[in-house]
Amino acid sequence: MESLMLCLSGIVPILIMAALGYGAKRAGFIRQEDVPRANKWAFAVLMPLMCFYNVYTSDLSSALRPNLIVFTVIAIFVIYALSFGYALLFVKERFSRSVVIQGLFRSNFVILGLPLAAGLVPEGDIGVAAVMGAIVVPIYNVLAVITLEAYNGEKISARKLLLNIARNPLILGSVAGILFLALHIQVPEILLKPVRDFGKAASPIMLFLLGAFFSFDIDKTLLLRTLEVCIGRLIVVPALVFTAALLLGFRGIELVTLLAIFASPTAVTSFTMADQLGGDAKLAGNIVVLTSFLSAFTLFGWSYLLKVLNFY
Repeated sequence: MESLMLCLSGIVPILIMAALGYGAKRAGFIRQEDVPRANKWAFAVLMPLMCFYNVYTSDLSSALRPNLIVFTVIAIFVIYALSFGYALLFVKERFSRSVVIQGLFRSNFVILGLPLAAGLVPEGDIGVAAVMGAIVVPIYNVLAVITLEAYNGEKISARKLLLNIARNPLILGSVAGILFLALHIQVPEILLKPVRDFGKAASPIMLFLLGAFFSFDIDKTLLLRTLEVCIGRLIVVPALVFTAALLLGFRGIELVTLLAIFASPTAVTSFTMADQLGGDAKLAGNIVVLTSFLSAFTLFGWSYLLKVLNFY
């Protein structure tokens, strides 16, 4: 019962905040077309403040876990390679391959994963997950751009990729937190308080916007393909990663961080990128909607299973 309540306390608040956003859209308080602009502001302002505060207030010696970093990076590339192979073998439509690959390997770690990690291990060092965000996000972005542009026939610009990485708000916030810690720069409380308050508002606002973006309007002609990606993203990928992680001895906050990264639904930004870079935007939208909905059940299932087995 204690394990059940802990998992519910990690999942239910996330669902409530997203449900409030969906309800606000249905009530007419926010329009779905307003979400991308608000999401962009929250991502550029609130999320880096959250990353900075989480890293700045953490124990840097414990937040930087080399073994976890190496494992995560390798796991991402292995999952990407498997996704690429699956798309080549089973997705005949070239137009859809890049979207399927992105749907399988790219998770919504920032919006859903970080608050989940904080809820499941409230006494843990959330700085571990925040630091991982600065590593995972640019890898996801680079692989997604390469994949989408490779299939739309456009030339991939290395300079553009590097600039996008350098200007990513999450990376800037996390790196700033690491530098302030490493250089022992003390932030006055009068400045730290608004950073803390805005940072704490980041996850609720992003979840609210995710709910406002959500729609049950799924193209039924693409339902089978969408379900295939859902099974891969929410069940197969976590099963592979958790098996390897447990065999290698990852436990506690490290395992919860891996849960947040690899068991989260497909990133919302994958739809935007597919639309902008010539991918199958309709399929991408289906994948985001259905993985987000089904993750409410699969995330609870994975977190409960790992907790009952006493792995965190």
